[in-house]
Amino acid sequence: MTSVSAIKPFASARSKYASVARRVSLGLSACLVASVMAAPVQAQGSKVGFVNLDRILRDSSPAKAAQIKLESEFKSRDDEIQRLANTLRSEYQKLDKDGPVLSESDRVKRERNISNMDVDLQRKQREFQEDLNRRRNEEFGNIIDNTNAAIQRIAEQQNYDLILQNAVTVNPRVDITDQVIQAMGK
Repeated sequence: MTSVSAIKPFASARSKYASVARRVSLGLSACLVASVMAAPVQAQGSKVGFVNLDRILRDSSPAKAAQIKLESEFKSRDDEIQRLANTLRSEYQKLDKDGPVLSESDRVKRERNISNMDVDLQRKQREFQEDLNRRRNEEFGNIIDNTNAAIQRIAEQQNYDLILQNAVTVNPRVDITDQVIQAMGK
């Protein structure tokens, strides 16, 4: 059996160790706080810019040209889909109007024809949307690549340390979107 007096020296050493550990921990915490507080002082010499990518994809001349190109490329298919939709609407209205006087077989035949037209229209709309999205992604992917190259050139020429493309709030002083749009127009 161990006596209480035999354990006391170990308890005393343990409390001294805990005291030293607390002091070291407090010292490290103070160093960490000091380094975190010093970080903004070092960052004051950094040059930061912001680019509004949505505005570039909407207002830049390459984006406008891509939009016009896509519209002209898909105009005929869009017109065909509109024509099919109008035809379907007109056939449905005819059926609605003539339905009470039609024989059962004529009514079923027209309903089947309208149903087939509707399926065809939905298929064409889906294909149109898929093709349009694919082409839009191709065109705007190229624009984004060109935008990133322009941003890189501006960053190197004007010694930017950081250029952001997404931010919650931005001071207009750091917004370089107009410069990027101008650089893309060259």
